[in-house]
Amino acid sequence: MLKKIYETNPNARDIERVVGVLREGGIIIYPTDTVYGIGCDIHNKEAVQRVAQIKRISLEKANFSIICSDFSHLSDYARNVDNATFKLMKRLLPGPYTFILPASNKVPRFFTPRKKTIGIRIPNNKIILEIVRVLGNPVLTTSVFSDQDDPRELTDPELIYERFKNVVDVVIDGGPGGWQLSTVIDCTTWPPVVVREGAGDVSFLSE
Repeated sequence: MLKKIYETNPNARDIERVVGVLREGGIIIYPTDTVYGIGCDIHNKEAVQRVAQIKRISLEKANFSIICSDFSHLSDYARNVDNATFKLMKRLLPGPYTFILPASNKVPRFFTPRKKTIGIRIPNNKIILEIVRVLGNPVLTTSVFSDQDDPRELTDPELIYERFKNVVDVVIDGGPGGWQLSTVIDCTTWPPVVVREGAGDVSFLSE
């Protein structure tokens, strides 16, 4: 199903329908402030495994991140976040960044089987933040494109739907997406380390 939702004022009934799909173990494709993402409820193991299959990677080797709705939600899934890291995140979020943080015991063991860290996003996009808020759980996030794709070819929701309509349950049309991935910052050490430069500016880290 291709579902149009407007970011400026996401319709509550449409959000509830998408959340219902997630609660039943469904897979969705949704807009963020960077590229479109594929996701599911992180507590549903079968759904997480389906996403891994779509990405053609084993769950053990996957580096999936999660989307939280706000800082209170984030603090449930990350532990031992020091003041300097918290100030940095407050400066940059919501925004096009993924922060690698120590995972709390609320992160399912199957989600990070070999790691004690988790990538967490709070993207600047009302649609996915509202979905996560209503769901009450983080949503898995991984980009719709693989290493072989030209990201610029997967910014149109209708083209994304044509490609993925047989393997996901809902594709949300939230308007044209971006083509740059989020910037990944590892905050398990200090000073933080930029793991991947993407849409988020990191020049301030060298100030």
